Amino acid sequence: MLKRILLLSLPLIFLLSFSAIAQQNPTLIVGGQPGQAPIVQINGKSYVDIEALARLTNSSVSIKGNQIILTPAASAPSTPPADSAPSAPAAHLMLVAAHGQPMDSEPSDSTAQAKPTATDQAPAATPSEEARTAALAKAAQNPVADMISFPMQNNTNFGIGPYGRDQDVLNFQPVIPLHLTKNWNLITRTILPVVWQPDASQPTGQGWYGLGDLNPSLFFSPAKSGKLIWGVGPALVFPTATAPELGQGKVSAGPGVVALTTPGHWVIGALANNVWSFAGTGSRPPVNQFLLQYFVNYNMKRGWYVTTSPIITADWRASSGNALTLPFGGGFGRIMKIGFQPVNLQLQFFGNAKYPAGTSPWGMRFQVALLYPKFSKAQEEEMLKMKLEQLEKEQQQGAPKK
Repeated sequence: MLKRILLLSLPLIFLLSFSAIAQQNPTLIVGGQPGQAPIVQINGKSYVDIEALARLTNSSVSIKGNQIILTPAASAPSTPPADSAPSAPAAHLMLVAAHGQPMDSEPSDSTAQAKPTATDQAPAATPSEEARTAALAKAAQNPVADMISFPMQNNTNFGIGPYGRDQDVLNFQPVIPLHLTKNWNLITRTILPVVWQPDASQPTGQGWYGLGDLNPSLFFSPAKSGKLIWGVGPALVFPTATAPELGQGKVSAGPGVVALTTPGHWVIGALANNVWSFAGTGSRPPVNQFLLQYFVNYNMKRGWYVTTSPIITADWRASSGNALTLPFGGGFGRIMKIGFQPVNLQLQFFGNAKYPAGTSPWGMRFQVALLYPKFSKAQEEEMLKMKLEQLEKEQQQGAPKK
């Protein structure tokens, strides 16, 4: 069962990682030929080492004030306008926007066509790595953060039925924010479960494996929030299950809401929705279900945090005593990087204080979330220097020895 889940998830993880690498390391084409110059992308912008570009185009590089001048060989050197700023010494890594992708989206004068070196401008106060990790942790724990993320959450529920069978649900949960206006965002959260559902009446082996019902949620959230961060919108359920035992067979919809606050090291909030069925297979019972997930996170040093985020559910149409599932528990997690990719790793254990007959008394949740945060200009510069240095080292190591 676990092998099947891993076989399904590993190709997806590989494709995501390969896509991210391909986007960060595009190929520079000079005169119709690929050039051996480090080039990277961050936040949709492309950057290249100006010295490597000069070598490829047989050009010379000169610096005057806040201008970096690239002069091709056998051409008259350009004469820049007078600049009262003192000339800056050449830096080992000088970054410019690649062709077709300017550095800034805001209008700028002609002197800003090239990215100044760090010595041409006053040093910006950049947050420490610890501060950046703390900010990223709070964003990762915020269901309506303005950040793309891709959680892969595996939930194992133990002890189902008289033979103590185990159910496994692997949720793929992409979160994509959309900017509707300067004041409003639309946060899309979609859950696609891959389910192993054992046949509880059998001691071993038999069961059903496949996709469950698709569950997208939309949250309209203010782009600029105060101490209280919130979002409201519809929660939907579509009958995409590949077997009747893996889904409800109904189209359902209802309201959803999320609210949280982030004082100090804490992230505290809750997400709730209730859905009712209005279409689908006529022979299947109607749906009236409630979900509440409260979450409390305390963030510590070096990206570590402790957390509790149980999911309380209620089936309002179930018989008395079988409507509510009431878990309790928690665990820990860490925000870290694998290469240049920020990830959120988390492990939690839950016991069910109340649960319907024949269902699981306890379970475990393990999550890996790929994070794609936005960066300030100072953070972009720092990351670009690190990436270009790494690319240069790789090129030097791969270059043939003379």
